[in-house]
Amino acid sequence: MTPHAPDRPHRRLHAVLFDMDGTLVDTERLWWEAVEQVAGRPLTEADQPEVLGRPVEHTAGWLGAATGRPAADLVAVLHREFAERVRTGIVPRPGAVELLDALAADGVPAALVTASPRAVADVVLDALGTHRFAASVTADDTARTKPAPDPYLAACRALGVDPAACVAVEDTETGVASAEAAGCTVLAVPSLAPIGEAPGRTVRDSLAGVTAADLERMAVPRLRVMSWNLWLGGSEVDDHRAKQVRAVVESGADVVGLQETGGTAAQELAEALGWHHHRAGENLGVLSRHPVTARFGDPDVGFYGAAGVRIAVAPGREVDIWTAHLHYTPYGPYEAAFDGLPAAALIAHEEPRLSQMRDALDRIAESSDDGVPVVLVGDFNCPSHLDWPDVRWPVTEAAEDAGFADSFRAAHPDPVAEPGHTWSPVHPVHEDGSGRPEPQDRIDYVLHRGLTVLDSRTLVTGTPRAWPDVAGNDWPSDHAAVVTTFALPAG
Repeated sequence: MTPHAPDRPHRRLHAVLFDMDGTLVDTERLWWEAVEQVAGRPLTEADQPEVLGRPVEHTAGWLGAATGRPAADLVAVLHREFAERVRTGIVPRPGAVELLDALAADGVPAALVTASPRAVADVVLDALGTHRFAASVTADDTARTKPAPDPYLAACRALGVDPAACVAVEDTETGVASAEAAGCTVLAVPSLAPIGEAPGRTVRDSLAGVTAADLERMAVPRLRVMSWNLWLGGSEVDDHRAKQVRAVVESGADVVGLQETGGTAAQELAEALGWHHHRAGENLGVLSRHPVTARFGDPDVGFYGAAGVRIAVAPGREVDIWTAHLHYTPYGPYEAAFDGLPAAALIAHEEPRLSQMRDALDRIAESSDDGVPVVLVGDFNCPSHLDWPDVRWPVTEAAEDAGFADSFRAAHPDPVAEPGHTWSPVHPVHEDGSGRPEPQDRIDYVLHRGLTVLDSRTLVTGTPRAWPDVAGNDWPSDHAAVVTTFALPAG
């Protein structure tokens, strides 16, 4: 099928991406029956995580572990049992065909995104009408399938659309995780297992009655922002530049505020990603998939300080993005944990960082324009007053007083339930050789003014080994990143 790149600059919804099994057609029941046949027993609710929304290889491996049969043989048997049922028993889900036709009439392309193999998907496409789909992605088309974001990212590339301008329609938690990781808005229509409500997600009982206009309203313009300290450019980890590129892509970020760039990382990463960038001094940078229309701050800023850009997210929609790195010493969590300093002394020792934050806030105030939202990210090297009950850390308070809200705490208000530690995934013990536990804390931030938080999370890929055995780590940093998804104001 020919990829379709719609020209819809004034529409929020650029494409709709449909899961297949249990979403468009009632094959989830057929798959369940096929697995029961191969398992030789009725399945129960406890089996759902191993069966629903999973690639056939996963289910075959699960069955093989239980029965002792070779997984490769089970894959072939499952394929055969399922395909036979699809050919004779396929039934469209209520409202599915009507919604596909409504989207086509409205000029919105649709794609099929499934964890099923191509042979099964083609049977379903023929039954539904291949003319209703501008692209299709199956388990055979990407190195990783759901819950990884790869299938939805591949569909967006095939259609020539931004994931943030797409709605994905899914029926399982696994599929929802894949679509949301890719940056899509999700309409969840659970088939056999319930799916909970979440920011940026709509849950409906059925596709019956869902219109193209409903999906258009769901497609809220969004911006995903990442803050990342690269750890001296990433130089402590082998093949760090390729690992940095992979981490940015997998995060689904639209813009990344960098610290400790090692001078050249912002430019090199932008070139590898095909993005825009701004480099400030030896340590700061911003990467953006959206065009950079203005640059702010001192271009010769030193190792510590702040720098910003204005990006054009869409016609008439601009956002200012600032990245900041504040001095690392004296470090309050050490003084609290190792030296036992009281709150007053800890607060007094924040003066160097507080001065740097005030300078950044002054520069932001000078460059800001009415109606333009601002995001301030960075490694502040200090905890938050929102996390410590007994210490009013002044750096984050100063940002709050300037109108900036903490996106992570907006999404996760309870610091006990969700501490959000970013320091440090590679330092479980202190570096001085004493064996003392390293104080773990949240010192990296995505703050904002004028946006709505849909979700925020910390990000570390893989399982990093502890310092000093870090050269082979998949995660090329000593900080966790922070990734926040914002809804843009109506425009």
